[in-house]
Amino acid sequence: MQIEYSLGLISFFTSVIAGLIGFGGGMLLIAILPLFISANLIIPIHGITQLASNASRMVFSLKSVQWSLLPKFLLGSLVGVLIFGFLLSSISTEYVPIAIGLYILCSLWSPRFSKFIKRYENYYLIGVLQTGLGLIVGATGPLSLTVLTKQLSSKDQIIATSSMFMTISHLAKIPVFMVIGVSFLEHTNLLLTMIFGSVLGSFIGTKLRLAADNDRLILVIKILLSLLAVKMLLTSLMFYRII
Repeated sequence: MQIEYSLGLISFFTSVIAGLIGFGGGMLLIAILPLFISANLIIPIHGITQLASNASRMVFSLKSVQWSLLPKFLLGSLVGVLIFGFLLSSISTEYVPIAIGLYILCSLWSPRFSKFIKRYENYYLIGVLQTGLGLIVGATGPLSLTVLTKQLSSKDQIIATSSMFMTISHLAKIPVFMVIGVSFLEHTNLLLTMIFGSVLGSFIGTKLRLAADNDRLILVIKILLSLLAVKMLLTSLMFYRII
């Protein structure tokens, strides 16, 4: 019971962070989970918890969700699941974090790159990459958040719509969990406690975000995305001894 309450509290705080700035909570949670549960449960438990966190964050900001973008992202996600699901055992992903990190930095801060990539930047492709890569690597959420930050002017629209996208991406993982034989019923109490913490955290985080200054928070999101991208680059480059 102590582990359940601890992870419920951790889920609450990480969800508050995500509710306020739109990302970061899931990454923090997946870094903490290995301290409490076995390795084979980390991805399934994290996926279900983040599904609850993102879905509730979307519901609490429902009027800000840009529903017109849903069909494009959803279709791309379905294609991404099929492609990456089929290639799951054979695709090499070691340099994916480097590519994502470079894309985020250049897209946010280089007007020339942003103008060039805009020709190819669309929500069909974002759906393919975010949901497809989400099956096998972490930190794909910033892909859509980067595009939304450039194309939408309201912090609430950006985070609410990103939450909708991430809800779809996490939903796509459930069939994979079922195929590999994960039994969620054995961990019902843990999941319910973490889901409760996540939903409550989304509610508090959304309330804090609604009270925050729009332009300032968008700048904070851009800076934090950039720091995340730099961390991804440095971690990958050092791990593969490129630098």
